[in-house]
Amino acid sequence: MRTKLLSGLSLAILIAVGGCKSQKGKFEFVLPESGQRVAFGDQVKLKLNFPNTTLDSVVYSIDGELLVTKTDTGSVVFDTKKFGFGDRSLSAKVYVGGKEDIAYSNVIVLPPNAKNYSFEVVNEFPHDTKAYTQGLQYADGVLYETTGQPSQLEGVVTSLRKVDLKTGEVLKIEKPSDDFFGEGMTIVGNTIVFLTWENGKGFFYDKNTFKRIGEFPYENSKYGWGVTYDGNKLIKSDGSSRLYFLDAKTGKEIDSIEVYDENGKVDSINELEYIDGKVYANVYSKDIIVIIDPKTGVVEGRINLVGLYTEGRLPNDNELNGVAYDTVGKRLFVTGKLWPKLYEIKLIER
Repeated sequence: MRTKLLSGLSLAILIAVGGCKSQKGKFEFVLPESGQRVAFGDQVKLKLNFPNTTLDSVVYSIDGELLVTKTDTGSVVFDTKKFGFGDRSLSAKVYVGGKEDIAYSNVIVLPPNAKNYSFEVVNEFPHDTKAYTQGLQYADGVLYETTGQPSQLEGVVTSLRKVDLKTGEVLKIEKPSDDFFGEGMTIVGNTIVFLTWENGKGFFYDKNTFKRIGEFPYENSKYGWGVTYDGNKLIKSDGSSRLYFLDAKTGKEIDSIEVYDENGKVDSINELEYIDGKVYANVYSKDIIVIIDPKTGVVEGRINLVGLYTEGRLPNDNELNGVAYDTVGKRLFVTGKLWPKLYEIKLIER
């Protein structure tokens, strides 16, 4: 879970190599500048520099989707509301005497500023300092937790656990015999979904017996970091800026979405929890949890947890990495790798 996946690689290479001047000497975009950042809802002017005014037609497209066809050199307008957030690839094909030329540009459509939250500690509970926490969920009055196994930490193992919230006592534990680094988990009915990091697959476990009952391969999302359940689909992270939607019964990948805040893509999305229609995700190596709308990929909120746990904390292998929610009691819990405590916190909007 320390590997970052690149998204939009082909587009990035295209822009870096060619950009809006990919057809220099023929015709090119004057507006917008390649990589220009614009706010969602803006009307973006598309203007081309033509080597001459003799043309048959110009075909403008956004992400390969036809925007408009014109027969003159006048500018056109791109309504960002109609195409959503993130990188939008722009192209213009000009036809002169039966010949085709093409120019490229792109814009990054950004959402409004996310709300910012600080926190108040409501309760503290003991947490096993041998638990290298990767996944955390509250259900049936207890915590379910998955842990990883860094090779340099003696006595720290990959495991699936059932834990008493108040005492921190491990009520049930399964230590898989095969060699894999345990990652995030979630619960679907009586099934626990348990991810591996680099093994290219996830596992299904029986929630009551902790026996493995199935597995599924990863697809476009090659790594396993975090996973949660929205009541219909699994939502999976892989350390990149994308969330992946999987069939909850088979683990088959259905779709994905890029996550953006007002500054651009949000990378290193890690442990996930689905709360009241939003995905709460900690950002790897930062004491930050972002609140994501899974329908749009927009970060609507940002929780700053700096200062929550500092005493005796190590610079590495002590990262924030556990988010759980009590849907009945409306309690939010957070912890981290090898943390001595699990915290119940209350959010305070700033």
